[in-house]
Amino acid sequence: MSTALADSIADRSARGIAAAVSRLITEGSLRPGERLPTVRILARQLGVSPTTVSEAWQVLGDAGAIDARGRLGTFVVGPAGQPTPRRYRSISEGPGHYALDLSTGTPDPALLPDLAPALARISRRSLTTSYLDDPVLPELAGVLREHWPFPPEALTVVDGAMDALDRLITTVARLGDRVAVERATFPPLLDLLEQIGIEVIGVEVDDDGITVESLAAALAHRPVALVTQPRALNPLGVSTSAARAAQLAQVLRDHTTLVIEDDHAGDIASAPLASLGAHLPDRTVLIRSFSKSHGPDLRLAAVGGAGDVIGKMVRRRTLGPGWSSRLLQAVLAELLVGDATTEAIGRARAAYAERRSTLVAELRSRGVGASGSDGINVWVDVADERTAQVTLAARGIGVAPGAPFLVGPSETDHLRLTVSMLGSGVAALADEIAGAAGANSGRRSRRIA
Repeated sequence: MSTALADSIADRSARGIAAAVSRLITEGSLRPGERLPTVRILARQLGVSPTTVSEAWQVLGDAGAIDARGRLGTFVVGPAGQPTPRRYRSISEGPGHYALDLSTGTPDPALLPDLAPALARISRRSLTTSYLDDPVLPELAGVLREHWPFPPEALTVVDGAMDALDRLITTVARLGDRVAVERATFPPLLDLLEQIGIEVIGVEVDDDGITVESLAAALAHRPVALVTQPRALNPLGVSTSAARAAQLAQVLRDHTTLVIEDDHAGDIASAPLASLGAHLPDRTVLIRSFSKSHGPDLRLAAVGGAGDVIGKMVRRRTLGPGWSSRLLQAVLAELLVGDATTEAIGRARAAYAERRSTLVAELRSRGVGASGSDGINVWVDVADERTAQVTLAARGIGVAPGAPFLVGPSETDHLRLTVSMLGSGVAALADEIAGAAGANSGRRSRRIA
């Protein structure tokens, strides 16, 4: 069988091998339960390295088409489908309704600015005269450029931060490439990288952001990109300091790695934005999301920075949606220059800061390790996250498990809590969390992930 399989594979890249085997499974030439040749045997027959076949097997395994069973061998499961976002699913699928849901990562609807006045002002305007119009509404582009932390070579608008990350990563990375990310980061990003077949390199974080030593070690593996959250890092709740950004930029100068910054918290973050683009403008792409600050239904994120990368992304997008709704862009432009909106976001920022700091203080006073100095999330140490999650769920409190956020193993289990919906009764909540946390490690060290 292995010789016949090799003969049916014309493209002998990892992607080509995976595609050929997937086609054979779909058409029934390879049946469920059938054992595939070993990596070394197939590699020898194809005249490629075992690493190439291993990468193909990984892609097929992630797609659910084959199943590696160790020494028993690798077996056909069935036709390859769309791989499920397992990390995101594990933090978003709970047992049902909670009296207090701290698992969502979403803003408090009561603290979002009122969209009605902006919608009324632009409702009668004709904003799109041609499909060939610029993808960014000129008035929005002007406002964005005025407040961008470095002069962007190019600027566009897409449908939210994850849309931007998806388009950017598929523009610059391919199967087998390496991408560096914070060792604790947003699970859908890790799902995305895994589905593309990217090798993820985790970098450590302390109170000032990515550590210089960890980034230097990661760059030795020549990643094509560094994806980082410069403010209110989800889940750790820390922001990069200006001094640390300058140090990281110095380490990056001798490398070709593209920096992709995901400023997902935007204007609800308390810390100023210390962008690496201020030091490396031609090698940085910054994503500024407005979902948490101005409204999730806007579904907009601005992307600005390295012109060659953004140009490729924009050209590829012409084969799909082409542009994000200029109606929504006009609403955002109105909001960004409105005094009422600025005041509303200021109130939200202060409220989130108070809710976060109060919960962190209450937890630490009970000997529970907790980090979170910016944004709407708190990272909590627990003895066993599954036990803690189930215990809290039984009390009507929803929390997110920590494992889906992590690149690689951790010595400590964690929970991610979103504080946006907290009201009164924080002390009682801290009692519940401390009880569920069990005998944990107490205070956190300077290195927090």
